[in-house]
Amino acid sequence: MGTSAPNILLAGGGTGGHLFPALAIADEIKRLEPNATFLFLGTKGKIEARVVPQRGYAFRTIWISGFHRRLTIDNLLFPLKVIVSLIQSLFVIRQFKPDVVVGTGGYVCGPILFMASLLGIPTVIHESNSYPGVTTRLLAARVSTVFIAFEEARRWLKRSDNVILMGTPTRDALGTISRDAGAAAFELEQGKKTLLVFGGSLGAVSINNAVLASLDEWGQRGIQLIWQTGQGDYERIRSAIGSKTAIWLGAFIDKMEYAFGAADLVVCRAGATTLAELTRVGKPAIVVPYPHAAGDHQTHNARSLANAGAATMITDQNLAKEFGPNVLALLESPARLAAMSAESKKLGRPAAGPEIAASIRRMIH
Repeated sequence: MGTSAPNILLAGGGTGGHLFPALAIADEIKRLEPNATFLFLGTKGKIEARVVPQRGYAFRTIWISGFHRRLTIDNLLFPLKVIVSLIQSLFVIRQFKPDVVVGTGGYVCGPILFMASLLGIPTVIHESNSYPGVTTRLLAARVSTVFIAFEEARRWLKRSDNVILMGTPTRDALGTISRDAGAAAFELEQGKKTLLVFGGSLGAVSINNAVLASLDEWGQRGIQLIWQTGQGDYERIRSAIGSKTAIWLGAFIDKMEYAFGAADLVVCRAGATTLAELTRVGKPAIVVPYPHAAGDHQTHNARSLANAGAATMITDQNLAKEFGPNVLALLESPARLAAMSAESKKLGRPAAGPEIAASIRRMIH
């Protein structure tokens, strides 16, 4: 503790919503502590296993998964996984000797945060959502500090003396890419109206279906598309669009800063990290809340943007009827897009990452 080159252990994954805040925090700490050593903890086969090494950080896995509401083999194995993951976490801590452990949500950060708190190591949770996840609710009273992105998250936590409102950290690269550079990265035409569609790191079938139904009309009106389908829906969509042009199609977008740069309008879910990135770059959006999110927090998130004039909200059940007309109405109204963009930018909290990193740094020196 208090060394000039601290060891920072981070855990969070399963989805981009948990992973990208962890990466943003790591990047900010690295700026303050260039000699720090970082280790990310995650699970095999999830987004973190691919993206973390790409970003140049060391990565290790533990054997843990979420608990499902229906009877599955994973549920039967869950007690064993908890025991094994706690033992694995102890080994990681003994080996890596972290000065602080940072969790950004999801089941993967539970075992390591619990074990670190038992051993008296400073521990941090960052909670992006207005309704905190299970891991945060269970561990908030044990950890040193909880950073929240929405003030109302505080009421769900057992302690409030260790809870600090900070916002959700986002990557510094966001907002740095020009429209032309963004279009070029996806081999699209510069100057044409461009729509960016993504349903989070796992995709969204309902959004994909709504896009499919609108493709012909968009093509006739000269609208081009950057479309992240999600891994599970990629092959179906690729077959369905056939030889249509003016579309970049992918299961996942690795460099979202280029996609945001190219886009005139964004269609997305209303996860906290997605909205934090959206408001940082100040892009007008159509937000479609995931209807099965815990505590319906995505509807609350989306409504906050819609009420501010930064976005249009469409529910999942109204997509088929409202989606196509809304996209066209917005893309054909530059003045409205500009007004939404200005309101979106006002909601952004670009300082969240540096402020969280500075706070963590004070914990270890």
